[in-house]
Formats: sequence, C-alpha cells, structure tokens
Amino acid sequence: MTDRIELRGMRFAGRHGALPHEALETQPFEVDVILELDLGPAGTTDDLARTVDYGDVFRRARAVVEEGPHVGLIETLAERIVADVLAGQPAVEAVTVRVRKPRAPLPGSFAWAGVEIRRERGRA
Repeated sequence: MTDRIELRGMRFAGRHGALPHEALETQPFEVDVILELDLGPAGTTDDLARTVDYGDVFRRARAVVEEGPHVGLIETLAERIVADVLAGQPAVEAVTVRVRKPRAPLPGSFAWAGVEIRRERGRA
C-alpha cells in the first residue's frame, strides 16, 4: 500500500516510564501515526465517509498517552496506540506509530529517545 495519512508531531502529557517518579510526574510525549489505506475512493468522490477521521485517530492516541494506565515502556504505548487505531478504523490496513520521549531520564544532552513500530491488520 502506498497511500498514507500522516499525523506528525502530536504532543501529549503523560505519566509513563520505568522509574518510580515517572508514574507520578507528568512529562511530554510526542507521537506520529502513519495510516496506510486506499485513499482512491475518498480522492475520487470527495466523500469524508470513504476515508479516515484523523480527529478520531488524534483522540485515540491522546487517550492512550494521557488517560490510559501507566506503562513502563514507550514500546507499550506504541503497541496500545496501534491496537486502538486498528480497532477503531476498519479501513486502515497498516499503522506505523512513533513515540518520542524528550525528557527520558538519560545522563546527558539529547533531543529525544523513541521507538517506531509498524503493524498490519491481521498480523501479530
């Protein structure tokens, strides 16, 4: 699939991380979601019902980061976002999620620590 919808640089505040204080203190997380699906039907008909509501995708990602239970790993956040998007958007064939943690507890200067995963519908 070559058609994609991209939501990049979404910023959320959450309490996630492997260290005890990370469950107590809110910190920023940045999320990208790339959806793969056939955009031809929407593009040729100009019909919103034939594509993805990316407002819904934004809300789903935000809910996982800001309202979901604490997780120790950003890998887990990424998996949960993918699962929620695939469950809520049946037209999506594959999802790539990047989660970045700009304030990861590292002993030096860095822009962010992050993960990227891609999952296809129907595959583990």
